[in-house]
Amino acid sequence: MSITYEQKAPAALEQLKLTTALAQLDSAAQQAAAQSWSYSHFLGYLLEAELQERHRRTVRLNLQFARFPYRKRLEDFDYAAQPTVDRRLIDELATCRFLHDGRSLVFLGPPGVGKTHLAIALGLLTAEAGHRVYFTTAIEMTRRLSKALAENKLHRELHNMTRPKLLIIDEVGYLQLDQTQASLFFQVISQRYDNNSAIILTSNKAFSDWAEVFAGDAIMASAALDRLLHRCTVINIRGESFRLKEKRQAARSTLNALVDTVVVSATTKEETTVT
Repeated sequence: MSITYEQKAPAALEQLKLTTALAQLDSAAQQAAAQSWSYSHFLGYLLEAELQERHRRTVRLNLQFARFPYRKRLEDFDYAAQPTVDRRLIDELATCRFLHDGRSLVFLGPPGVGKTHLAIALGLLTAEAGHRVYFTTAIEMTRRLSKALAENKLHRELHNMTRPKLLIIDEVGYLQLDQTQASLFFQVISQRYDNNSAIILTSNKAFSDWAEVFAGDAIMASAALDRLLHRCTVINIRGESFRLKEKRQAARSTLNALVDTVVVSATTKEETTVT
């Protein structure tokens, strides 16, 4: 009887699509016999390897689906350069509890202060925790929705924006939306709010200026903010642009190098004259 089940085990694992467990079955069985494992220990060992491999595949697919423009990590963020960012708060957000609470995050501030960096870093953690996340800019999202509306496919495209556990909308307010795009943007916020689904949003606009975001419609802006801020953590970054700082440092380095070159040239010329 035991021989029969030993023959059935590989076929059963293959039929159940437990490919990692199947690959490790023989070596795990030998190890179990040599170390006198209990049956539950042996089963747990096989299933742990299977679950780990499935999680790796899930994360890989999540990262492909997310469409991040690049990858950034929280540990790479320069908190010293942006002292208005509370590191303890960011560490709390890194636990991803805000996802399960259906809380949204809004990063406000001028260009270049690290809003997108933080949004992507939290998105990466979400994907690695096994959840679907999708990254888009406000203008890209609304253009896709407008195209879907024109092609009578709006329901499907809205579903694509409401299905992920986390939706990251970058650069809200950087480019002006028309009335149709503003209305579609509102629908995304409203549907995700109704589904208790989190949004991470970055913007260079103060909330008082959000009528501009919604094509001058103050009522729509107010309704969107009412839903967005009901369950929300707002992080206002008031600091210097990383990009401007890097450009200034590069310019300073270039200037210093140029001064050094001029000094060396003048010294050489002076030595030649004396000779």
